[in-house]
Amino acid sequence: MPTPARTSLDAIVTAGRAILEAEGLPGLTMHRVADAVGVRPPSLYKRVSNRAALVRLIAEAAFDDLGQALERAATHGEPQADLHAIAVAFRAFARTQPQAYGLLFGPLPDDWRPDPAAYRRSLDVLLRVVGEVATLGRELEAARTVTAWAHGFVSMELAGAFRLGGDVDRAFAFGNERVVAAISERG
Repeated sequence: MPTPARTSLDAIVTAGRAILEAEGLPGLTMHRVADAVGVRPPSLYKRVSNRAALVRLIAEAAFDDLGQALERAATHGEPQADLHAIAVAFRAFARTQPQAYGLLFGPLPDDWRPDPAAYRRSLDVLLRVVGEVATLGRELEAARTVTAWAHGFVSMELAGAFRLGGDVDRAFAFGNERVVAAISERG
């Protein structure tokens, strides 16, 4: 009779995400995750083949969380208000899970990258809402513009690059308003 499983893939991913946020990517090792879920490293390899696969699983789970946060934000029933809320939720995700955010939007070796379908699923709501306001046929460009603006702002914020004083929240709201207005101009 086989030995009962002492851990699950969900537990491994959850532990990996906690380690990632606490210690960064260098601290995310198979050995640390095995310790966190209470198994020996060889047992972990029965569920996750290597560190690259672990990082991919964690990034895919983070993309799912991001997508859910964006969906929860887009409930105003008015596209411009939903776009504002989506950008705010995007920023909140990055601020509460900065290490996971780095996995999603930072450089990674090819074998660590999550499935592109996970990225697409996380931004489906953005594509849908942008499709309601952007020029027909320009929805993807508009969605990329929103994402690039929000990512640039958030990346600078996380790096502590806003050092000129002023209210960063007001600056985010201003930029968000301008980007939404720009992509909402049909023509």
